[in-house]
Amino acid sequence: MAAKASKQKAKRNSSKSLPPRGGIVSSLESRIKERSAIVAVIGMGYVGLPLAIEIGRVGFNVTGIDILEKKVRTVNSGKSDINDIKNSDVKELVDLKRLYCTSDFSVLKNSDVVIICVPTPLNKTKDPDVSYILSAVDEIAKYVHRGQLVILESTTYPGTTEELIRPKLEESGLKVGKDFLLAFSPERVDPGNQKYATRNTPKVVGGTTPVCLKAAKLFYEQVITQVIPTSSTKSAEMVKLLENTFRSVNIALVNEVALMCDRLGIDVWEVIDAAATKPFGFMPFYPGPGLGGHCIPIDPHYLSWKLKSLNYYARFIELAGDINSHMPEYVVQKISTALNSRKLSINGARVLILGVAYKKDVSDLRESPALDVVRILQEKGAKVSYCDQFVPVIKMDHGPDLKASPLNEKILKSYDCAAIVTDHSYFNYQWIVDNSRVVVDTRNATKNVIDGRNKIFKI
Repeated sequence: MAAKASKQKAKRNSSKSLPPRGGIVSSLESRIKERSAIVAVIGMGYVGLPLAIEIGRVGFNVTGIDILEKKVRTVNSGKSDINDIKNSDVKELVDLKRLYCTSDFSVLKNSDVVIICVPTPLNKTKDPDVSYILSAVDEIAKYVHRGQLVILESTTYPGTTEELIRPKLEESGLKVGKDFLLAFSPERVDPGNQKYATRNTPKVVGGTTPVCLKAAKLFYEQVITQVIPTSSTKSAEMVKLLENTFRSVNIALVNEVALMCDRLGIDVWEVIDAAATKPFGFMPFYPGPGLGGHCIPIDPHYLSWKLKSLNYYARFIELAGDINSHMPEYVVQKISTALNSRKLSINGARVLILGVAYKKDVSDLRESPALDVVRILQEKGAKVSYCDQFVPVIKMDHGPDLKASPLNEKILKSYDCAAIVTDHSYFNYQWIVDNSRVVVDTRNATKNVIDGRNKIFKI
């Protein structure tokens, strides 16, 4: 009884100073158009901080919420820990008092728009871990009030918004589409992309009800250049999974083609470049040491997991995952072959990994295939070091942490093999080949390098 009375009291309190039900949406829309709506972004990482910056730039007051006090201090001091966001971008908004960060979720009681941008990893059995979403929603549920718009941006399986978030928020007694609004809009962040960032990447959005969609679409139209509505949150959730499954499957295909070409003695990079000249019916994808980052190696498994609950086996997704996950082993085989060409064994060999971030010119190590390459080499007895100016330290799951090595002629010549795993722009690949005993290139970074002594081994 006490809990019920407390909920009723909270409901009465949350309704104070708000317009009658019929005016909730129009009142919120007016504040959105006037840029007077208060926006809260939960999660100040690779998705949340760039989004908060764009929202603040167009005139909204933004409160960032993060459970890491270090993150809170960084933002409030006018600094960024995200590669794509400059310190000046943060400082400008902090100085204008348009951006403030806190770990106190009670600020949600005064927020008109709440956007969830938290991680959605996989657990050890590759099942979705939505605990971060649920924790955020538990906090929102304490402060949800009439006229509030809640949007999930975290990538997840179709049905999450309707099946997990909606029931938790409606436990307050408020009803979605009538008292508060709920939508899903998948993040499309591509770290390091110099052409497409948050503002000019089209935004997909789906609402729990048509009213929810209208409000969410209106909000994003203030910030993003193009907004694409879908008929439901499930459709919007599926869009993101399709995008990344498309990439995963096609990368797996070209990785398998690379294995085939290796057996046939064919240069796979030449084959792809030639095929890419076809002006229709072909889109080039490129092989590599494996998939990395938070999206492509993970998101397809969300879809596969959901379909298993419906007694459907996603064969393409599972096969693609299997092929891509074994590429680090193929890279190590190439390193072994390169060493053998110099009459050296991988056991005891000194191997230098060039680039360990999951993609070029970023510091993101999440799911990086380089970590598996390092691990497998160590298991085979190799003495492994790495060079990556974006990643000063690798915290290893097993064994001591690795610190980045400087790169100079003396150091490079001291290694038996140099393996290009991440093709950072700052590397001078001609110099690397000239000063290495043998080079394994997993990215075709040495495409235009002169190799007079047959030092280069490509996947």
